[in-house]
Amino acid sequence: MAARINKKRSFLFVSKVLGKHIPVNPYTPLLSGAALALLLYLEMSEDAADREMMDKLMDQAVHGLIHPEYAEEAYRDLLAACLVLPRPVLFIGFAETATALGHSMYNMFARGASYIHTTREHIPELESVVTFEEEHSHAVDHLCYALNSKLLSGTEPVVLVDDEITTGNTAINTIRDIQSKFPRREYVVASLLDWRSAGNIQAYRELEQELGIRITALSLLQGHIEVKGTPLLGAGNGSGGEEARAMAELVTTYVTDGLERLPVTSTDAQGVINPAPYLKFSGRFGLDWADNLQIDEGVSRVAGLLRGLRECTRTLVMGVGEFMYLPMRIAAEMGAGVAYQSSTRSPIHPEQRADYGVHSAAAYPSAGDPEIMNYIYNVEPGQYEDIFVLLEREVPRARIKPMTDILQRLAGSKVHLIILASEPESGGSRI
Repeated sequence: MAARINKKRSFLFVSKVLGKHIPVNPYTPLLSGAALALLLYLEMSEDAADREMMDKLMDQAVHGLIHPEYAEEAYRDLLAACLVLPRPVLFIGFAETATALGHSMYNMFARGASYIHTTREHIPELESVVTFEEEHSHAVDHLCYALNSKLLSGTEPVVLVDDEITTGNTAINTIRDIQSKFPRREYVVASLLDWRSAGNIQAYRELEQELGIRITALSLLQGHIEVKGTPLLGAGNGSGGEEARAMAELVTTYVTDGLERLPVTSTDAQGVINPAPYLKFSGRFGLDWADNLQIDEGVSRVAGLLRGLRECTRTLVMGVGEFMYLPMRIAAEMGAGVAYQSSTRSPIHPEQRADYGVHSAAAYPSAGDPEIMNYIYNVEPGQYEDIFVLLEREVPRARIKPMTDILQRLAGSKVHLIILASEPESGGSRI
């Protein structure tokens, strides 16, 4: 547990399997999504003959989540099962925390699945097909940019993926908006944790009656919580690597991934435009199962190149904000001794205490929008010899410097700023 710096909700469950606030074996968060995929398969499949095998795979997945040293084996066995759902399904992952969780859940299915994740980034050239609010969040607006206009227009079940369901209100808001534009009969809400009260569960039942739909909830852990009092907050941002120490070397490298780009721009709260193209296959703009082979090839290419840059045995690979899944996949293929996590925009109070979830914190203005603070949690100075931070698109160097300055104080030896590109850039080091 940890205390949020948020008047709307005072607490946070700090996940050991998500890859957001705590560095983890990169196969652990991939396995989390895979386990949710298996739950969905068991829910939807009408073939009872393979249920015994699926139950064994689930036992293996749970074992891998509890014991990270077995996570890779469990994940690969699930992937090898080549699961196929009895009918097409659209997966929607919630930004920013569940973008990778939703993607890894979707990626378990060999065909018939599609995926998109919501975003809080503003892209003027595109229109959001779904817009809703996350009421308890510090950043409430969710946008959904689907390049394929037919992605949400079918009647297939929609699976909403979030890391944690506390009240269920975010899912209700999302279902209402989707149903008003793209009506269908069936929704699934999938999460690692489900803490809904009896009243919250009843709200789902009432929504089913009101809209004439069916909502199924799936989770790896379900229970009840009660919150009393308010957190005793200190300075807020805490510290992480701020003591005087030698700065690690910073190396900037452009890595050609061979993946297609989308030539659209983004704007921040100040109206500043970033013209750098987006990675088309991040999940932000919609994916179909047929895209997965190209993604796999791009991941393996980048991982092989970065593996060649490693000079140390203790390595941290970082995603940034919503850009979680591809860095996670790349980290998983970079060899032994690699941990993974992402930066986040969630403000959490740090406390050096054994039974507390966030021991250190470092804050800096976001490269995408300086009015938004980003945070790196639970990384101590010298814990990792080299740190790789992956960006899906170019950003002005002055805007990324606050983050790299922090990482240079945390890394024992070297910080690699990796900028993914479809083609080699004209300047800077490139591979």
